[in-house]
Amino acid sequence: MDVKIFESGLSNTKVIALLGEHLEGMTSHSPPESIHALDLSALKAKDITFWTAWDGESLLGCGALKELDPEHGEIKSMRTSDEHLGKGVATAILRHIMGESRKRLYKRLSLETGSGAAFESAHALYKKFGFDYCGPFGDYRADSFSRCMTLELSDVFEEMRTS
Repeated sequence: MDVKIFESGLSNTKVIALLGEHLEGMTSHSPPESIHALDLSALKAKDITFWTAWDGESLLGCGALKELDPEHGEIKSMRTSDEHLGKGVATAILRHIMGESRKRLYKRLSLETGSGAAFESAHALYKKFGFDYCGPFGDYRADSFSRCMTLELSDVFEEMRTS
């Protein structure tokens, strides 16, 4: 598989369908007050950069980065297309987002995801990259159906420089 990542794509019908699946998935696994996934219009905000991953004409997945402040970014809308699960798509998108965070000189990268079995693979991916569970950040509030995770990027980037 040849993963190519492009900025934007929010007007592409395949991307719109994937984002619809993402919101449906969140709705089926979390109560309404615990769903923090962004819809299409919210992803167009000026503080959000959105990427799509492709292999030729095949949409593999998507992800976004929201700037919370000049030193803190938040991962949003990470989703792999069902037919490409387990093929490294999420890893490629996460690496891309982390690389962009480095370019922006963020010191911290955080995310909110769900809890329960449906979210275990997401938790494992983020833990693999060094994210740790944390308390709520930004506008989030403590919620038994949400899990917040964060990564201090200065530590990661220092390790990358010395290895």
